[in-house]
Amino acid sequence: MDRRSGPRSFDPVLVGNRETDAWAAYYRHEWRPFLVAAVGMVREGFGMNRHRTLLGSWYVLRANQKWAPYPDNDPAAARELMRKFYSLVVRDAGLDLDPVRASELEVEWWRLHREHQHDAAVEGAALVQALVDLYSYVYSAEPESMRPAAAARVEAMDLSDRWVEAGCRIDDPLLAAERQALVASYTALRWVVSRP
Repeated sequence: MDRRSGPRSFDPVLVGNRETDAWAAYYRHEWRPFLVAAVGMVREGFGMNRHRTLLGSWYVLRANQKWAPYPDNDPAAARELMRKFYSLVVRDAGLDLDPVRASELEVEWWRLHREHQHDAAVEGAALVQALVDLYSYVYSAEPESMRPAAAARVEAMDLSDRWVEAGCRIDDPLLAAERQALVASYTALRWVVSRP
């Protein structure tokens, strides 16, 4: 690889594809494929060394497993595992953030997505705002600049939710549409965070 990937130089196609794979594995409760996808996301998205990439991916997997049971999940355990993940990010990726605050913002969008997923009355705008809050905090960026990336990611979530309702088939065109929306989201995010 000629370039070092990282939080401001990641490949949006690769990260979007790995996140799609992770979401599909999450909803199918296929934890080994989830971990493989998480390793790819963390390696490309944050550019951490091999050891921290593997450890961080493990924390992401375990956090998602703690979050997965519905309705009886463990948000506190998910936040703690994501705090450990963001502590690794701070050490290796050069982002100036508080791992506790980042983990709170991360799990907050998970919470809002779950509410949005199970209650049509819950507005998607709150979920978009939660992602804007996370992105602007993690990347120390102007919040409004993050809105296109957040909106595209919520579009991907809505497609994912429809894919889940339709039976989680790997050959379902909804999964391909979700993949396109996630790549668009990460393309918008990369455009903002890579600017000097």
